[in-house]
Amino acid sequence: MKFAKKIKMLCIECGNISEAELARRLGVTPQTFNKKMHTDNFSVRDLEEIAAALNVKFEANFILPDGRKM
Repeated sequence: MKFAKKIKMLCIECGNISEAELARRLGVTPQTFNKKMHTDNFSVRDLEEIAAALNVKFEANFILPDGRKM
């Protein structure tokens, strides 16, 4: 699943927060955030900031076949 779709679902789960409101919380314009959503172009730092703005946790891991995370 693409991150843009996950972010949309997360906004709903976190109280129906609009993309414009999330952009405001991130300190960017709605247009800038909308472009990122359409291109699905997010860095790990972007995803961490989105998580913080929505008061949730974000983890980025590589998971080995035996279940270990890196």
